[in-house]
Amino acid sequence: MSSNNKQTDYSANDIKWDLSTFFNSPSDPNIEKSWIAIETDVDNFVASYRGKINSSDVTAQRISSSIKEYEDICVSLVKILNYAHMLFSADTGNMELGAFMQAQQERYTKSKVKLIFFSLELKQIPENVFNTLASDPLLNNYRHFLEETRKYIPHTLSEPEEIIYEECSNTGGKAWVRFYEELNSTHTYTYTDPYTNDTEELAQSRIMVKLRSPDRTIRQAAADAFANGLKKIEKTVVFVYNNIMLERMTEDRLRKFEYPQNERHLSNELTKEVVDLVISMCHENYHQVETYYNAKRELLKLDKLTHIDRYAPLFDTTEVIPYNKAKDIVLTAFKKYHETMYERGKEFFDKNWIDAAPNEGKRGGAFCSYFTPDTHPVILMSYVDKQDDVKTLAHELGHGIHASLSRKQTYFNYQGTLPLAELASTFCEMLVFEDLMESASKKDQLALLAAKIEDSFATIYRQAAMYSFECNAHEMRRSKGELLNTDLSNIWQTQLQKMFGKSLELGDQHAHWWLYVGHFFYAPFYVYAYSFGELLALAVYQKSRVEGKEFSNKYIEVLELGGLENPYQLMNHLGIDLNSREFWQGGFNYLQTLLDRFIDTKKELQL
Repeated sequence: MSSNNKQTDYSANDIKWDLSTFFNSPSDPNIEKSWIAIETDVDNFVASYRGKINSSDVTAQRISSSIKEYEDICVSLVKILNYAHMLFSADTGNMELGAFMQAQQERYTKSKVKLIFFSLELKQIPENVFNTLASDPLLNNYRHFLEETRKYIPHTLSEPEEIIYEECSNTGGKAWVRFYEELNSTHTYTYTDPYTNDTEELAQSRIMVKLRSPDRTIRQAAADAFANGLKKIEKTVVFVYNNIMLERMTEDRLRKFEYPQNERHLSNELTKEVVDLVISMCHENYHQVETYYNAKRELLKLDKLTHIDRYAPLFDTTEVIPYNKAKDIVLTAFKKYHETMYERGKEFFDKNWIDAAPNEGKRGGAFCSYFTPDTHPVILMSYVDKQDDVKTLAHELGHGIHASLSRKQTYFNYQGTLPLAELASTFCEMLVFEDLMESASKKDQLALLAAKIEDSFATIYRQAAMYSFECNAHEMRRSKGELLNTDLSNIWQTQLQKMFGKSLELGDQHAHWWLYVGHFFYAPFYVYAYSFGELLALAVYQKSRVEGKEFSNKYIEVLELGGLENPYQLMNHLGIDLNSREFWQGGFNYLQTLLDRFIDTKKELQL
């Protein structure tokens, strides 16, 4: 037996982000100077505006000035807090960084509770007075912010209650999330090589790589290690999740939200009807998944597919795509579509805004973090020289380009809602995919189509199934009380199996795999944004191909708007109605064209 923690020699091992635009280190004296300035500004803000917003003599000028000052304070607060989160995400096993993040979170809360009065007073302005004030041109830039603030009127508590809620959050939900992230990110899995019988402790990211091995024996060994490793933390994670769901239930009751997803829909600025429409259409089109995996089973020459074959490559390939080659691939695709997209994407490489080194202790998955319009976005991922990493890089750069373009907006209009945030990322994936397809051989085209179809299925259908898992879990938690691991595993297996029909069987090991999905813990019901965003992007991409250059210019202009308008208004600029079943079907139709191309290419190659 041996234990091997040696760092693999990946091409991105030295690709670390430069965060000096924010601060130089946790001990940077500018952090303390910023806090002192923030706390002074907060006290001055309270003295200037408390009791003067919900007032008989309030004017549009006073509201405009107060929002601008409030916005500036929020920018300063967010910079420090998110700097701490970035450091922690890159090294979750570092206890000093965890303590640093917690200290910033606690100090952030102290300032935020003093500011709670402001949104409360904005909500308390009588409707007729507010409508008159909101029509003043002085408030044009803040109209969306005001509308979004006031739609929470039915769900707002009293000021003392809001203060208690905010202060207790650091030992409540936020504490549970931090605990889960540390547990999940630092947990290792004992992998036994099926050929040598040697063992090694692997991080989750490296286990995921082995689950995509062309060798089925290795995939099975990786699945064994993954399932056994998850079982070791299952009891703890189930307890954490029960508490997170209980907090959601308690908050919904106190704030009078009608159903568990209510707050997520409000924050996403989408109606329940639109979300239900998209999810129901996903369920209706599950047959596409079954068709594909039946074809994949034939290509792999297997009698039956299971969870270990889901992402198996079609061909025995050890293709390595170094980081610099991936950079060239994505930037070339961006440049062909629009020069602005290329220029904004290139900045990430030139200015070290990407952390791609696959280090132990690094948070799993990938994300683009964009904080304030006066700074720049950054990307965190683990690049391990696989073709799938090129897709991830393109995806996160899509987020980054969107964030970079929308920096012309002020802070409250900077970020769009989650579902629209996925539009740009998926759109960039499509650009890279189509670019690669043009120059690929027939066999490579088949592999590319398979990868794209599986990615789209994972983003659309799997996320829809995971959303159904969350809905069922929260509903059962409310009706039954604390759930057992078997309750959650049964829901997970049932909802995920539906998308595959009879084409693939999720074995018993898979019943534990919900435990590693971080979104369930730190962003409940977030996952439907992926289904929404991918379908939206596929339909928008098709529209772009038809309309050409004129559309690409409009598309860039919409990205520049950031969150200035709600999703319905933003998409209206592109001639899109989010309430239209026909529009959404366009996304599924494009998936079908990919599936048809895959089947036809398979036949052409006589495989």
